[in-house]
Amino acid sequence: MPLLHDGELSAAFDHAARRYDLLTAVNPGYRADLRRSARRLRLPGGGRGLRLLDLGCGTGASTAALLASAPHAEIVAVDASAGMLERAAAKPWPPGVSFVHAPAEELAGVGGGFDAVFAAYLFRNVTDPDAVLAAVRTALEPGGRLAVHEYTLSGSAAHRAVWTAVCRGIVLPAGRLAGDGGLYRHLWRSVLAFDTVPEFTARLRRTGFRQVRALPLPGWQTGITHTVVAAAPDVRQETP
Repeated sequence: MPLLHDGELSAAFDHAARRYDLLTAVNPGYRADLRRSARRLRLPGGGRGLRLLDLGCGTGASTAALLASAPHAEIVAVDASAGMLERAAAKPWPPGVSFVHAPAEELAGVGGGFDAVFAAYLFRNVTDPDAVLAAVRTALEPGGRLAVHEYTLSGSAAHRAVWTAVCRGIVLPAGRLAGDGGLYRHLWRSVLAFDTVPEFTARLRRTGFRQVRALPLPGWQTGITHTVVAAAPDVRQETP
């Protein structure tokens, strides 16, 4: 089965939205790991005075993680799936959180001037990761921070085997039971097809990001899921 892309992938997420939170709850540490990755942005003052972008917010778990790390920030949460966004927006949020229906490739309509961007489980799902990274760099203020929370395998055959075992034993059966088997087959295969950690960090550097680091997550996801943090160039420092 080929990977899902663009409108086809958004439609699959629309269909899965109603049951998505129940299925992610099967993943031990899912929300705790999102909060860990959001903290790795190291946002000062609880985010007071900061404008943040949650790119690919899904049903809002990543938005909640970002809010926990920066409760005083303005947060703009964006997703291409209308169904997922509807579920997210229906949850209780403070006034500083807003939701925008837009694909990651069309950030121009969302605006810029963001102090930090958080992107969870996004980049392996976009058709052109380099274009999205370039758009993120443009949307960030000089020196702004990026944290990518993603299934990015280490490159080890053992970690590939663990991922496939988890998918075959838990993820794919749960997806079929929910009536969303195609989306969860995409999840399994998209991780295997996507960048390894060294490849993704190199991609970030090629796109102009600095201070790029890959940080592991604990538990069964070690070597499978990482937080990759980086910074946009500080134009003030680069000016002679």
